[in-house]
Amino acid sequence: MHNKFNKLTWAVAIAAAAFASQASAGGYQINEQSVSGQGYGHAGRSSNVNDATIVFGNPAGMSFLDRAQVTAGGTYLNVNSDIKNVQAQRTLDAGVAQGGAPVGMQVPVSEIPGGNEGDMVPGTLVPFAFYAQPVNERLAFGFGVYAPFGAKTDYENDFQGRYFGDYTEVRVISAQPTVSYRFNDQWAVGAGVTYNRINGELRRQLPSEPSFNSSADIDSRVDGDDDGWGYNLGVIFQPVPETTLGLTYRSKVSYTLTGDFRAFDPMGNVVRADDANLDLTTPETVNLSVTQQMSDNLKLMFGASWARWSRFDQILVTGSQGDTITQETQNYSNAWAYSVGGEYQLNPQLALRAGVTIDTTPTDDEFRSVRIPSDDRRIFSIGAGWSPTDDLTLDFAYSYLSERSTFVSQERDDLLQGVGGATYSADYKNEAHGFGAQLTYRF
Repeated sequence: MHNKFNKLTWAVAIAAAAFASQASAGGYQINEQSVSGQGYGHAGRSSNVNDATIVFGNPAGMSFLDRAQVTAGGTYLNVNSDIKNVQAQRTLDAGVAQGGAPVGMQVPVSEIPGGNEGDMVPGTLVPFAFYAQPVNERLAFGFGVYAPFGAKTDYENDFQGRYFGDYTEVRVISAQPTVSYRFNDQWAVGAGVTYNRINGELRRQLPSEPSFNSSADIDSRVDGDDDGWGYNLGVIFQPVPETTLGLTYRSKVSYTLTGDFRAFDPMGNVVRADDANLDLTTPETVNLSVTQQMSDNLKLMFGASWARWSRFDQILVTGSQGDTITQETQNYSNAWAYSVGGEYQLNPQLALRAGVTIDTTPTDDEFRSVRIPSDDRRIFSIGAGWSPTDDLTLDFAYSYLSERSTFVSQERDDLLQGVGGATYSADYKNEAHGFGAQLTYRF
């Protein structure tokens, strides 16, 4: 039993590293920092100055605001998943299955009992708040609190893939003081420093008996946290009053998460406790967008974003003494997202918006996990901004996200002291609905 749980401890630590990297690199970078921007698919994120959310979109844009303002709101995300063509098998070493010594080759012996409801992503509210304060015609400062990364999956207790992960949560909260300076009518620059706090929790089950009965599983959990510093830079160029180009760079942020490991038996007793350490770096991103005023009432926007996910070429997990536990190849790729949108000013009080976004996944098919079973996305958005007075604007938006069907296939051969394991494969189809609302008040 002691040796089993030593192996279990390292297995969970390794899984924790995989979870942390996939939560970021698997396409779960959060875009919900502006509801006004959500309405046109964030196509003008770096170039369209609507309100104080420009503190995140492009710090240089604050110098284009004519007075102080605060913007606060959030987007509620409702995710639905459909899991089909499931194959979950208990495996045993071929030699042991024939009554002999282990030979190092696993063979399937029976189906793992359990379900695949697919309702594993709970509804989540992603809030944000920003403040921008012009000092004079050239200088402005601002501050923002928002979530740049986040993911959560929570499967049912008897999920057939529970030995690969049944609960995953990661949250990153950022606080950003920002300053901008406008040189003339054409050029402005901005910069911000970000303080980032990350929290994560991972759970997976381990069988305690050869039958793989879910009621007898060991519940293993890892949680950890850390903080890190980053920065962002922005520039805005207006060659003519009708055309605005924006460019924003957001730096990588490096973390060293220290996690506590606990394993509980079915009665809730702690049967093993340990710790695990892992390094995690969220990648730098670049956003370029253009806003073109087509007429007094209509403006169109285009945006492109790039993220350096290739930083995740491997996962390196170390123990409490600094020893290397494992090195796993991840082979992530840099990823692009593209968006196009528009805004039509119907009357002085009401603006209507729409946009489309194509977001490509950086994950490698070989390493896709039940924790974050994500793929390429298409996002369709509509929105509106209502200004009952010159000081107050209420923005609303709705987005529909559809992911390409994706395939998950995993296997482990070390669940029963190296002689028994499990496999899980399934087709996933994910979709999401985003409902956003925000308020802007100008002083």
